Amino acid sequence: MTNSIKQILEEGALNWPERVGSTSPALLRLFRVSDIFQSNIQQYVERFNLQRADFGVLCTLRRSPAPYCLSPTALYQAMLFSSGGLTKVLGRLSKVELIERLDNPEDKRSKLVQLTAQGKQLVETMLPELHQQEQRIFQVLSKDEQEQLNTLLQRILEQYE
Repeated sequence: MTNSIKQILEEGALNWPERVGSTSPALLRLFRVSDIFQSNIQQYVERFNLQRADFGVLCTLRRSPAPYCLSPTALYQAMLFSSGGLTKVLGRLSKVELIERLDNPEDKRSKLVQLTAQGKQLVETMLPELHQQEQRIFQVLSKDEQEQLNTLLQRILEQYE
């Protein structure tokens, strides 16, 4: 089992006291919460024989305007999760017919990526259940606390996005 953030901070104070003042407990907790969400997503998408990056591509295409089609560059830039191996991801999704590759009329050297009807149906089936899982995690916070957390994280992100 993974050490809790409380244990990590206590061990740091005991064994590396000169670092305690520079360690951000909030950042450590943010990393841990992110790991929990990422793990939940990975476990969930594996039930559909997908990887997290595959799911990221499907979601990104679905939230783009119909006909849910982007260039690989636009797709990569719009993804919530980065994927270093986008070509491999697109190959996997194309093989199982969740996306299709179309000729790009503006650039004969590249192919567009379009969500298929099967891909659209799958992502629309998956997302509501995944959102329910996320809401169960957030249930420990009141609605006001959830809004406050969102506002604080948004302020941080606005400095870097």
